[in-house]
Formats: sequence, C-alpha cells, structure tokens
Amino acid sequence: MNIIFDWEQHKLKTVVSVNSGKDYKSLEKGNIPVYGTGGYITSVSKSLSNQDAVGLGRKGTINKPYILKAPFWTVDTLFYLTLKPENILTFIYSLIQKINWLKYDESTGLPSLSKKNIENVLVYLTKLDEQQKIGKLIVKLDKLITLQQRKLELLKEIKKGLLQKMFADKSNFPILRFEGFHAEWEQRKLGEVIELEDNKRKPVKASKRIPGNIPYYGANGIQDYVKGYTHTGEHVLVAEDGANSISNYPVYFICSPSWINNHSHVLTGKGSIISNKFLTYNLKTVPYANYLVGSGRYKLNAETLKIIPIKLPLLTEQNYIGSTLSKIDKLITLQHQRLSKLNEIKKSLLQQMFI
Repeated sequence: MNIIFDWEQHKLKTVVSVNSGKDYKSLEKGNIPVYGTGGYITSVSKSLSNQDAVGLGRKGTINKPYILKAPFWTVDTLFYLTLKPENILTFIYSLIQKINWLKYDESTGLPSLSKKNIENVLVYLTKLDEQQKIGKLIVKLDKLITLQQRKLELLKEIKKGLLQKMFADKSNFPILRFEGFHAEWEQRKLGEVIELEDNKRKPVKASKRIPGNIPYYGANGIQDYVKGYTHTGEHVLVAEDGANSISNYPVYFICSPSWINNHSHVLTGKGSIISNKFLTYNLKTVPYANYLVGSGRYKLNAETLKIIPIKLPLLTEQNYIGSTLSKIDKLITLQHQRLSKLNEIKKSLLQQMFI
C-alpha cells in the first residue's frame, strides 16, 4: 500500500461498544434474523440493534467473528460490537479477526470472554482512509473464501448423492446408472473378492520413524512421511480401530509405495472380479456401526470385515463408477487447495497489514 501513517494504540472500548445478546424464545416469529456463535438461527419480530455490528462469541466459539447486518437479534452467547463514531466497520471487523481471542479465554472449560476483557484489549488504529482500504480488501477476500467454501460443499453434496444412487440397493439395482448397463448386481461376501494384506503392516513409534517422502498411514489417513515402505501398488485401506468417525468411516484408495501401521486393514481387490477404485467407493456406503465391536475405541475385526456383504456389477460398469467418483474427488481436492491458499493469503494479510 502507498499510504503510510503512524498507527496509534487504543483500547478497543474507544472504538466499539460491547453489547450482550438476549434470549429470543419469548418473541414472536418475524423477519428479523437471530444470530448465535455459529451464525443464523431463526427469525423474530423484534430487533436488538438497528446498527451494523461485529458479532463475537461470548461462550463456545469465541474466535470466529462475523459482520451483522442490521436489524438483527443476538443470543446471550454472542456479543455484538457496535462502532463508535469515526470508525470503519470493515476495518474493525478485520482488526477483530486478527486478535487471538483464545488468549483472553477466562474459563477452565468452555471458552468464554467477558465484556471487560474485550474492552481492554489493546489495538492499533490508522487514519480513516487507510482503514477503509484495508477493510474493503479483507471483506472482498472473505467473500471469495465464502464462495469457494460453497463450491466445496456443493461438490461434497454431489459426491454424497452419487454414492447413494450409484450403488445397488436391496433390489440389486442402483437408482442411477450409466447408459448401456442393465444387468442385476451380484452379492458376494467381501472376503470372496479381496486379498487381505494385514500381515505386511508394521507400526513404528513417532520417535523411531526415519523422515522421508513415503506416506505413513494410520486408521484415519496419512499421519507422517517416512523412509521405506510396507506396501506397493493399489490398495484400499479400511480403519481397524481408532476411527475418527463412525458415520463417515475412514476408507482410502492408495496407489503408491506406502507404510501402513496396524490400525488400518489393507485390502486388494481380486483383479478379475473387482476394481480397487470401485471397491473404495463401495466400502464408503457400508453401515459400519453394524460391524464394530467394543465401546469407546471401536474395532473392526478382520473376520468380521470379510463377511460384509458387497454388491458387484460387471467390471466395465465398475470402472465407469470408479472413474466418475474419482474425478469428483480430484475436484474436491483441488477446491480444498484453493480454499487453503485463500485462507493462507488472508492470514498473511492480517499479519502484515496490522501492527
């Protein structure tokens, strides 16, 4: 930026008024939005403020401020910060994003902030015209990040819908099918169509791993990069224990030298029966809660894994399905990278454009 001014230190209370939200449940329904720490909740007939403000969590999510367009109502877990005269909303919003609010957490459990602590935070302010330029830039970047996030969520929804429709249901026919395929799908036990290569797995403590460029896999994907490998070629990994989600159970397709520890089963499809990519996506539709044992740390035993029923079309149809879903996964990965890059740019700007 070409404008250079001395920045002056102020307490945050000199530029904003910190206001508490209130309970909305006694209010009638209407068209005034109600906001909490996670965003929009509902709409009511009365407003708490008729001035644009910045929402900042009082309890729970305290590190994700956002702009509140008037009129609005906020719940009691969300402060709303209104500007005092001679300040630029977009700049103050950007400034508040830069602050590490977890540093001001006063709780021993659920994160929380007090009005007094917020008011006494020291910040640096520049002249109004520079505030305006900085604020506009950050808000434009926020809008771009939001747009890219929506694209990512849309791709995920498309993939979810295809997973639900492209695999055979109880009728042994899928809802959605490529042109030219009409045959009924065949049901088999998983153990009949795969080779299990768990015997090659080798766990290594973090302190004993030799750094390298080979991915080291655990139950939930890549944990590290090491020298050496336990497996080569195409495989499908399914968490044995330690899965971080039951509803979105960890299943991964790999096709390069990899080091795999003992928390993930290693499957290879029998080439004449099933393709590994198709196998990967098919296994993402399995209701794993029906097959896990234990409590707290659930486990999918190898023998149980082998009896999971799986429905198969001809290899040619498998390849169409695997290829289509793989292309969507590549788009999702690319979108993740774009979003990550934008967030890095924003983080860098917040660090460099403010004192």
